[in-house]
Amino acid sequence: MKTKYFDLSRTDGDAAFEECGEIIRSGGLVAFPTETVYGLGVSAFSAESVPKVFAAKGRPSDNPLIVHVAYPEDAERAAVTCPEFYELAERFMPGPLTVILPKRDVIPDAVTAGLSSVGIRCPSNDAAHRLIIAAGVPIAAPSANVSGLPSPTTGAHVLRDMDGKIDAVIDGGECDFGLESTVIALNGRRAEILRPGAVTREDLLEVLDEVTVNAAVKDPSAAGDRPSSPGMKYKHYAPSCEFLLVDARGDEFAKYVNSLEGKVGVICKKSEEDKFVCPIKYTVGDEDGVGELCHKLFGFFRRADDDGVERLAAAVPDDAGRGLALYNRMIRAAGGRITKLTV
Repeated sequence: MKTKYFDLSRTDGDAAFEECGEIIRSGGLVAFPTETVYGLGVSAFSAESVPKVFAAKGRPSDNPLIVHVAYPEDAERAAVTCPEFYELAERFMPGPLTVILPKRDVIPDAVTAGLSSVGIRCPSNDAAHRLIIAAGVPIAAPSANVSGLPSPTTGAHVLRDMDGKIDAVIDGGECDFGLESTVIALNGRRAEILRPGAVTREDLLEVLDEVTVNAAVKDPSAAGDRPSSPGMKYKHYAPSCEFLLVDARGDEFAKYVNSLEGKVGVICKKSEEDKFVCPIKYTVGDEDGVGELCHKLFGFFRRADDDGVERLAAAVPDDAGRGLALYNRMIRAAGGRITKLTV
C-alpha cells in the first residue's frame, strides 16, 4: 500500500481534508493529529473496516477503541448520553477527555471489543476537528503506532510505524500535551478514572461529586481480563530498550544510574544532568518538569531507541495532578515494575 502524506504546513488543507474524509467514508485508514497524540482513524460505523486498524497496529482485538466526534452533541449518534455528560462537555470539550457511555447499536462490537459501552471524545485539535467534519461520520481511533510502542506525537513518528500499512497521514506538527486523553467511566455524578491524562481528578471534581481512580492506573496487574478502556491491560508505550523506573531521587538516583553497565541513558532535570556519567541524557527544566515531561516522554523513548540505548532510567514521578498520567505511562512502559533500591 502506498501511504499518502499531507503536510499541513505545505499542503492545501481543504483539499487534504476532502481527500482524507473520502478515504474514511470509503473504509480506509487515516492517521491524524490531536492535542494529545496522533490517532489512527476509521469510520466508527464500518464493521468491515474497523479490523483494519487492529491489523495495521498489531493490536489485540479485546482492546477497545475511542470514538471521536466533531461536537459534543454528535455523541448522540454513537452513545446514550446523560445530563452529566453535557456538564462535563461544557467544561472540558473540545479537549483531552474521553467519557465512557452506553453504546448505540450502530457502533460495531469490533470498536468496543464486545463491550456494551463506548468511549466518546471531542478533540480540540483543529486538524482532527476538520477531518471528522470532512468524513461526515464519527471516527474510531487508537494511537497511530505499532501496538505496545510509544504513542506518536509527530507525523514522522507515525510514518516510521505506519508507512505502507495505512492509506494516509495528516501531519499537523507536534502534539500539544503528548499523552493520551483522560478516560472516565461515568455513573451519575460519580466517575472513575480508567486512564489519567491532562484532565485531572481535581479538574473533574469541579463538576462531579465524586471521582475515584481505578486500581489498574498504578498497578497494571489489577486490570482484569476485559478492560473497559484502552491502556489498561497490556504493556504499553515502551521503548525497545529496557526501561527502568527507579524509586529514588537526587543523589541516590544518580548513584544507581551511574552503576549501570552497557549503553545507558537517563531522563532527568537539566539542573541535575552533571550528576550522571552516562553520555546520553534527556532533560527537562525544573520549573514545570511534569508538564514538559508529559509533552516529551514518548519522544524521549523513541530517541533512546534511535541512539542505541540499552537501558533507559527515570525516577518515579510524583503522582499528583498531571503527574498521575506520567506515572501511569511510565509504569506501563516498565512492564509494571519499579526498581526499589536496597538500603
